[in-house]
Amino acid sequence: MIKTIALAAAALFLAGPALATDALTPDQAKAAVFPFYDALNAAPGKDASSLVLSATAEGWQSCSADSVCAPREKVAEVVPGFSKAIPDLKWDIKEVLVSGNRVIVRGEGSGTPAGDFMGVAHSGKKFSLMSIDIHTIENGKMTGKSYHIEDWAGALRQLSAQ
Repeated sequence: MIKTIALAAAALFLAGPALATDALTPDQAKAAVFPFYDALNAAPGKDASSLVLSATAEGWQSCSADSVCAPREKVAEVVPGFSKAIPDLKWDIKEVLVSGNRVIVRGEGSGTPAGDFMGVAHSGKKFSLMSIDIHTIENGKMTGKSYHIEDWAGALRQLSAQ
């Protein structure tokens, strides 16, 4: 009996998210993350802070490649400034992969900085970069920690190219 229970528990553990009751469909995953990416898109009068807060749960954090995590409130405070620095900023969702309640988004950010940007003199040039983000979704919101990486080095090369 104990051996049967142990084998059943091991099978459930090894099966992972596929058996989880909170497994997301691709459409549910896209709907959950869309407000966050919409917040990144520059548009006059857009309330980017509210979009960030509506997409994320209390306690959510955004973590970068160097493992520095920012709390939800700080992200909601900073995101509106992106459209000031890059007035035509656009962040497109190119692909969404789902495993249980984990969502990987391959995105593309593009825009033209309004002035000097990350140490590069203003040139009027546009950049395009790829991003990869990993989110956990619960009750239709991003929760826990989201991990992200963007190719800002590539963007800076584009902006500084002669």
